[in-house]
Amino acid sequence: MKPAGPTLSVCRQGTGCYWALQCATILRTADFQLLDLVGQEQNASWMACWRIEGPGGSGTGMAVNMNTESNQLTSKRIGWVGLGIMGQPMVRNLLRAGYSLTVATRTPGKAEAFAADNRELGVIEAVETPAEVAARSEIILTMVTDSPDVKAVVRGPEGLLATAQPGSVIIDMSTISPEVTRELAAEAKAVGVEWLDAPVSGGQKGAIEGTLTILVGGESTTLDRCRPVLEPMGKRITHLGPVGQGQAAKLCNQILVAGNLLAVCEALTFAAKSGLDLPALHGALTGGAANSWALEVLGGKIIARDFQPAFMVRLQQKDLRLVLEAAYENRTPLPITALAQQLFAVVEAEGRGEDGTQSLARVFERLAGLPEQ
Repeated sequence: MKPAGPTLSVCRQGTGCYWALQCATILRTADFQLLDLVGQEQNASWMACWRIEGPGGSGTGMAVNMNTESNQLTSKRIGWVGLGIMGQPMVRNLLRAGYSLTVATRTPGKAEAFAADNRELGVIEAVETPAEVAARSEIILTMVTDSPDVKAVVRGPEGLLATAQPGSVIIDMSTISPEVTRELAAEAKAVGVEWLDAPVSGGQKGAIEGTLTILVGGESTTLDRCRPVLEPMGKRITHLGPVGQGQAAKLCNQILVAGNLLAVCEALTFAAKSGLDLPALHGALTGGAANSWALEVLGGKIIARDFQPAFMVRLQQKDLRLVLEAAYENRTPLPITALAQQLFAVVEAEGRGEDGTQSLARVFERLAGLPEQ
């Protein structure tokens, strides 16, 4: 039976329609009854062309969400630079949450291909340069590899600061040097642009599932303004102090990750030499005090001989380099981290820098005289 009162019909072309990019009308009342949500659940964040019919007349437009507060948030113009292993699933989660995105990457054609493949999720536009992203965006997020990459994205005539408007925010989610972060934040502040450093932990799995831990440095008021944009990507968002402290916290994370992985490799190598059933042992240890993300996820991959990357050895080495540089500056001895960096160097020397970090186990196995599998 057709519901009484005003009704809302959703066009089945959805966000693939050209006019969806032009239409900016947002529903500001909550008494419409949805006739069709194109496969989405009622009251979820969604975006589609709509037509309203009722006693007061009819019209068409773009509906972002039936919730007025959510409408105000998802109507913000969001920019994104960097579409690697982590960036792609993070952007997809923003699209699913109802945000419209302008994206760019330094690899020619990559942003265009990604946008074309993901238009069914929401409104996404690909451009060629970071400057074009900033010109179209209120909040700009970056997720690239290293400090020089963030500098290249931010500076210069095609960088974000060339066109970013005063009052806009750059959120760098890359893992880079805390000192470089502070330098770039100062440059942004000089032109009226706010900066948050917000590196993440949780790997590709967390990026896909939207369960990342996000470590934030910057003004708390800026984080409050941007938190709704971060929430579709992470389950734990923690403010750790002024600019640069998010990066410092991420380096602490990497110290723990590297140390845990060394212990996992050592334990599993000892278990193999002792003739233990490795899957049975893994099941037992992950249920007790020895459990960790490294044991549960990477230990399972080592046992399965799965060395495909969720996080590459060469990127781990980049992070450990940042850790050791920062430790040198503040005179902190890090013997376990230094050992991890040297052992990962063996993996790289063997030509396995593109492997997942769990490939480190093969170094331990060879040292113990185990046959290669």
